[in-house]
Amino acid sequence: MSAADTAPDGPAFPYRLVATDLDGTLLRSDDTVSARTRAALDAVAGRGAAHIVVTGRAVPWTKQILADLGYRGLAVCAQGSQVYDAGSGRLLTSVTLDRRVAQEALERLEKEVGTVALAASRDGVDGEVLAGPGYRVHDGPLPYVPFHDRAEIWREPLNKLYVQHPRLGDDELAEAARAAVGHLVGVVMAGEGIVELLPLGLTKAKGLALAARRLKVRAAETVAFGDMPNDIPMFAWAGHSVAMANAHEELLAVADEVTAANDEDGIALVLERLLDGRDAPAAGAPVSS
Repeated sequence: MSAADTAPDGPAFPYRLVATDLDGTLLRSDDTVSARTRAALDAVAGRGAAHIVVTGRAVPWTKQILADLGYRGLAVCAQGSQVYDAGSGRLLTSVTLDRRVAQEALERLEKEVGTVALAASRDGVDGEVLAGPGYRVHDGPLPYVPFHDRAEIWREPLNKLYVQHPRLGDDELAEAARAAVGHLVGVVMAGEGIVELLPLGLTKAKGLALAARRLKVRAAETVAFGDMPNDIPMFAWAGHSVAMANAHEELLAVADEVTAANDEDGIALVLERLLDGRDAPAAGAPVSS
């Protein structure tokens, strides 16, 4: 699963870059990558294509799982704000959220919807994620640092804010945030309980374009996989887009094709088909394993 160039050992793969989201896409529900998917990615590398991870997770929440997977290529993290070299452990690019703008956006949002529970992702390879009162943290190994005074958030550079609401669902909260503060910050729904406020104009597509330029790969030479609305810009940028069967309905509506779920080797099914030179199934056709 390396993005390093290798000598092709068979017919050319139709794409030079395979871009995969992490949670709900490359990773199964137990945070592992199946042997079948690993084999498919290795076969793709053998045909001269690179694999790049494009995730909403910031680098501190991404680097260990990449290390566990043996991944040493580039990774686009924090919804496109960071390009990380997993091989060297270095942050190559980083876009931070203007803290004064973020404070104004938060104030305007709360005037419209009431008090929100808040978390914040600090910039850097070792940046902490701060979680405030009432914020529902997700199960698993991802570490949070609790805070009680919001002033703590603004003391260091940030990648993004996370907001949750006691009554509004994720899609409702994201829609309300776009209406109230979409002129100040970007708003994405990236998963269950994950609505994020980002630097205005920042998307996974922006980060992926930067990384692809480093790899000397064009958008048309890229196949992208994802499962959430934050993957929509990446799908618009890539030459071919594939949604997982477990994807959000907004992403399913814009995907070029739909594969099996992340727990059912959805990525491997598509890559194996492309390796064999077979065409995509007709729209609405069942995906077989």
